[in-house]
Amino acid sequence: MSKADCQTYLADLLGVLKTHWPQNRYVNLVCHGHSVPAGYFATPMVDSLNAYPHLLFTELKARFPYAVVNVIVTAIGGENSEAGAKRFRADVLGHRPDVVMIDYGLNDRGLGLARAGAAWRSMIEQALAAGSKVLLLTPTWDVKQLPGAAESEIGPRVEQARQIRGLAEEYGVALADSFAAFERYVTQGGDLADLMSWPNHPNRAGHELVARELLRWFPAW
Repeated sequence: MSKADCQTYLADLLGVLKTHWPQNRYVNLVCHGHSVPAGYFATPMVDSLNAYPHLLFTELKARFPYAVVNVIVTAIGGENSEAGAKRFRADVLGHRPDVVMIDYGLNDRGLGLARAGAAWRSMIEQALAAGSKVLLLTPTWDVKQLPGAAESEIGPRVEQARQIRGLAEEYGVALADSFAAFERYVTQGGDLADLMSWPNHPNRAGHELVARELLRWFPAW
């Protein structure tokens, strides 16, 4: 399968987003995953208005003022992709999504690559069969990802990110590489603490990095 192009993958949907009344329709984007898309900051605080689903919604409305856009969050804090796959048909596809975003990499380390890969494949294939576009997210960082941390801590995160990138290419679907965005910030001299509200949850600045990766797939041309 050829790699998805951020300028063309959602071209049909972008046409819908630019159509105004009375020819327009509502567009449903579903964010499925764990605590990060659910909006958890310093647990148990949920700051939905500063989390990337809402930041995505706000920028899409600025880019497409005629659009009726619903950004629907079906994420559950603490959940991994196996649990997310079990409720995918009812909780995600029930919304008839135009785009499904999947973000479980941070919590999938305990599953291992094989089990996590099977769960992601299940969700991707169900979404594509339902006619939805798919946008996969690599994991955001946590404080254990810093250079100098034990390989036992860093390795599983790197492997999950690599597997998610591979799935995006295999299925020809979109990829928002949050992991790479965090990595660029740190390697260019930024302090990871600037992006974190909790050891494993981004703050608004961290969520803005993720939102920018997502928005690459919604060009306002």
